[in-house]
Amino acid sequence: MPRVTSRPRDRRRHRDALVEGERIRVILNADDFGRSAAINEAVRRAHEEGVLTSASLMVAGDAVDEAVELAREMPDLAVGLHVVLVDGSAVLSAAEIPHLVDGNGRFPNDIVRMGVRYAFHRASREEMARELEAQFERFAATGLPLSHVDGHHHLHIHPTIFAQLVPLAEHYGAQGIRVPRGELWLNLGYDHAMLVTKVLWAAALWLLSPWCRHCLRGRGLSVPRRVYGLMQSGQMHEPYVLRVLQQLDVPSAELFFHPTISPIAEPSGPNGADLEALLSPRVRQLICERDLLRSRYADLGLDSEER
Repeated sequence: MPRVTSRPRDRRRHRDALVEGERIRVILNADDFGRSAAINEAVRRAHEEGVLTSASLMVAGDAVDEAVELAREMPDLAVGLHVVLVDGSAVLSAAEIPHLVDGNGRFPNDIVRMGVRYAFHRASREEMARELEAQFERFAATGLPLSHVDGHHHLHIHPTIFAQLVPLAEHYGAQGIRVPRGELWLNLGYDHAMLVTKVLWAAALWLLSPWCRHCLRGRGLSVPRRVYGLMQSGQMHEPYVLRVLQQLDVPSAELFFHPTISPIAEPSGPNGADLEALLSPRVRQLICERDLLRSRYADLGLDSEER
């Protein structure tokens, strides 16, 4: 593989440049595992027939028991915890966390509202801490090794939540944590749709990603250099995935998807096109041509320079 050079004035690119002969590790992950039978089947197919290497489990999902059984039948599939603190079901009852969920035990689908509540409302913060630990405990009860931790709608990088999540991840034996860090210009070069949303996400990541990585210094948790999917959530189609894989020039990266076999696609969530990308012969061929290593969080190791 040719050496990737960098301009001296661009310190970030210099730091991220590959060493000659180094192979790039790529995690290909499916979020929302356990949310539905349609998603579970898509994860199974993407792993057994496609390029998927890991999945993130919703421990209070409607089809979580089936997902756990499937994971046990696929020992090469790394499984992590998909923390849900917005737009989903809680592990604890509504009586235990009344400031967070409705009478049916569901979090509101309002990231801004919940983010403010976790930041400034003491009772909500205390209930969040209990629910967070309950989700780790529920995952531990499955007996599956904990590959990694990430969050539904990426609310896990909220400073109040992240401070609680990191020690729990260590305690329960996680190998890594997802810290989103994509490239705005690559996304805009591919698709100008949702321009304002992408710019806002990029700004949030610019503020939060360095802080999250700073919090992980000295911790035994792996973090990929790049994470792709946030600005294309629900739109990880084959052309975009090929574009990302072709341009990768960092030692490690994660691409996360929302695959499903359901014909009903969600605008920013599970959709059939994500599954098609994971099953794509062209994607598999490019991975082989570039000699990319399909990997899991456990394969990354630690990189003190990056953090």
